[in-house]
Amino acid sequence: MEKSYMSMFLLLVAISCALAKDAGKKETKETTAKPKLPQTLSRGKKQKNPSQIKGKTVNKPLMIIHHLEDCPHSQALKKVFAEHKDIQKLAEKFILLNLVYETTDKNLSPDGQYVPRILFIDPSLTVRADITGRYSNRLYAYEPSDISLLYSNMQKAMKLLKTEL
Repeated sequence: MEKSYMSMFLLLVAISCALAKDAGKKETKETTAKPKLPQTLSRGKKQKNPSQIKGKTVNKPLMIIHHLEDCPHSQALKKVFAEHKDIQKLAEKFILLNLVYETTDKNLSPDGQYVPRILFIDPSLTVRADITGRYSNRLYAYEPSDISLLYSNMQKAMKLLKTEL
């Protein structure tokens, strides 16, 4: 079990590094005028799906938690997250990835670089733009007072996984 999590983590790091190479390219007016669609981390490249490692299919959504160790907001959310029994039980049905540093990959920071930030990604490597927090300027931000919203968004991610895939 730990080997599969480690393999998943290494795969995601490799994907992130590969995608970071394209981060410096400027967008044209044509690409910025289009409505924002759910982003896929694969960028159309043929890459191994993290839900299919070593021939086994893991039908779990991915939850990426961006945080910093010295950030008081991150620490407060971490404490509430760890103490919430229902979230801990539901988290077992997810692949959790804790990023303790910022990434240069624009797919992992679709609306800016801030912490704490929680993204839900389905097994097709699509960032779920329809599962967000309560803030319009920081779509993926959660505070300790938003723990019930985070729990309902985790349930929504599970429900979408079953109905869409």
